[in-house]
Amino acid sequence: MCDEMKRPEWVPSEEEQSDAFTSMVIKGVTQPSPPKSPVRKRSVSIDELTEGVRSDNRTLLAQAITLVESSASKHREKAQPLIGQLLPYTGNSIRIGITGVPGAGKSTFIEAFGTMLCEKGHKVAVLAVDPSSTLTRGSILGDKTRMEQLIHQPNAFVRPSPSGGALGGVNRRTRETMLLCEAAGYDVIIVETVGVGQSEGMVRDMVDFFLLLTLTGAGDELQGMKRGILELTDSILINKADGDNKIRALQTASLYTQMSHLFQPVTEGWTVRINACSALHKEGLEEFWEIVQNFEESTKASGVFERRRSKQKRNWLYSSIREQLEQCFFSNPLMKELLPLYEQEIMEGRQTVTKAVAQLMEHYLNGKESL
Repeated sequence: MCDEMKRPEWVPSEEEQSDAFTSMVIKGVTQPSPPKSPVRKRSVSIDELTEGVRSDNRTLLAQAITLVESSASKHREKAQPLIGQLLPYTGNSIRIGITGVPGAGKSTFIEAFGTMLCEKGHKVAVLAVDPSSTLTRGSILGDKTRMEQLIHQPNAFVRPSPSGGALGGVNRRTRETMLLCEAAGYDVIIVETVGVGQSEGMVRDMVDFFLLLTLTGAGDELQGMKRGILELTDSILINKADGDNKIRALQTASLYTQMSHLFQPVTEGWTVRINACSALHKEGLEEFWEIVQNFEESTKASGVFERRRSKQKRNWLYSSIREQLEQCFFSNPLMKELLPLYEQEIMEGRQTVTKAVAQLMEHYLNGKESL
């Protein structure tokens, strides 16, 4: 050892030499401060959340939505009184559902359309239901990052929500999120669906106006597209009608118009409107908004608007009952014990599915009665 290097002027005490004393303090060496204990955030009350949502406090609105999206029972118990307090301030919006084939440009259209509405003075909330990984239940696409222009609009609120692979969850969460956004003063609610698939019928049952966004090549597309989806729509827009593709887009719109009489209109007294647009160049957006306004005006005058919303509330009631029953069944301790046994019997061919269900239900109901 070099002579210049001196030993520390420090002698440990007996206590410091014990096994219980695990740190060494050397004189002249600055030790880092111990980490501070994390400050526990104060829980926001229901009244504070209610006031925050009503005043469009984005932070509190986001917290309220997170609360209703949670599957934890303690959060759901807190969310329901919140929704109850905000319920008188809901219902004052036009709810628009948007679906389309992959590549149709849904996000580009929603951003351009939403930005235009914000510039007109409307408050726009976009609920983008992301496809979710069946393994992680997490969001894959992240629509919020794909609408950079819209999220910077002061009158816009974009909320991407992973579907978690469970349509029932989307049903409850999206409906309750719509109510919170309406209570916050948003007068246009846009719900983007996962895509052409089984979620369309569910979204149709929670919005007023349903748009199918599609591309050119309608002849081939109509052959492969589910007829049921076309029968859910109030309007069809052929996107990307620009450049060399414009003529083909107009031809596609004409073809849809010729074939539209084959499908039963989903809205009483309303004929499906078919147009072309270019979300990229913001063409055809004004015309589409006029269609939506005409729809709202005519359906409210005929009473169809309110009748549809009343029916949607009733459907929500029954779907919520089914969801709750399913949760109760599968969370039942006896069912958790019996289900693997019945699964094994069915897979080995020793039991029929119908008989297994009957026996499981009998066990479940008898167990409930004995409680």
